[in-house]
Amino acid sequence: MPQIIDGKLISAQIKEEVKEKVAKLNAQGTRVCLAVIQVGTDPASSVYVGNKKKACAYVGIESLSYELPEQTSQEELLALIAELNGKAEVNGILVQLPLPGHIDEDAVIRAIDPKKDVDGFHPQSVGALCIGQPGFVSCTPAGIIELLKRSGIEIAGKECVVIGRSNIVGKPMAILLLRENGTVTVTHSRTRNLKEVTRRADILVVAVGKPRMITREYVKEGAVVIDVGIHRNENNRLCGDVDYEDVSPVCSAITPVPGGVGPMTIAMLMYNCVRSIELQ
Repeated sequence: MPQIIDGKLISAQIKEEVKEKVAKLNAQGTRVCLAVIQVGTDPASSVYVGNKKKACAYVGIESLSYELPEQTSQEELLALIAELNGKAEVNGILVQLPLPGHIDEDAVIRAIDPKKDVDGFHPQSVGALCIGQPGFVSCTPAGIIELLKRSGIEIAGKECVVIGRSNIVGKPMAILLLRENGTVTVTHSRTRNLKEVTRRADILVVAVGKPRMITREYVKEGAVVIDVGIHRNENNRLCGDVDYEDVSPVCSAITPVPGGVGPMTIAMLMYNCVRSIELQ
């Protein structure tokens, strides 16, 4: 039986650590405040925003909520971000993605002050990550590193393969694994002989966006498999990018869906909110 990497348990540990830090900051007269902006009423976004607010309340971070109508213009959104950039009492700004089609996501991400970019999406945050400077790290990849470390899985010297090259997961994931002294290969839709490449991996991180695409033919015996995907299957049950039933018998450790990577994203967001105090 593989080791089941419990994201619920590890995220709860991180939230407890953050809660303790927030209490210490409060005792020193320093409040931590996160502003969350949602444009429109996308159901998945509403669930994520609700979960972020609950996490803030739990760890003691103040949250300001801006729920804007679908027809909000880009200019109005940028004006709100500029206003929040200028508020000293706001430490972090998060704009829930995706945004409606008439708004340029890139322009919105760039508008957030890098010192308040708790999502870690600003080009300055990404650049700092690339060259090892202090800054915010994208929450999902940062959470995966914590999952590995706190589960006793060594990264240094391991062959690590990332499937997916998105700006939010794939690319920062590769950089973080490299920073931990892994030997890293990034694969994508144009990779030839994908199964041959992934079967070399001691640690396989799957962020491909296709339900249950990764079966045991992609996985080396004894590999650690991290599943970033989240989908609904034909029975409306949650599943990942990895075919869990097929893959789990051949790997040494695996993240379930749900309850693996998902809870870590919000835990690391809380961590980044506290980190914002140091960076500011």
